[in-house]
Amino acid sequence: MEFDPSRPKWKQVAAIVRQRMDDGTYPPGTQIPSVLKLQEEFGIAVATSQKVHRGLRAEGLIYTEPGMGSFVSRDLPMQRDEGSGGL
Repeated sequence: MEFDPSRPKWKQVAAIVRQRMDDGTYPPGTQIPSVLKLQEEFGIAVATSQKVHRGLRAEGLIYTEPGMGSFVSRDLPMQRDEGSGGL
């Protein structure tokens, strides 16, 4: 994947994950890719993948179950600003 150098990579990846939530690829209650899976899929650093997860959690879009993974929130916020990125 080619990233836009004018925007942080984590925000670009978070936007892709948000889009997948919107289009039903990741419906509410389903598990999203782990930090390591995002790293592999997008060719980003682990720290960048962790920022993606933190940002989506801060927006209320995902929650984490210790030892289980991260899941799409069942009650997604009504309006999301794709550019906000949470952090």
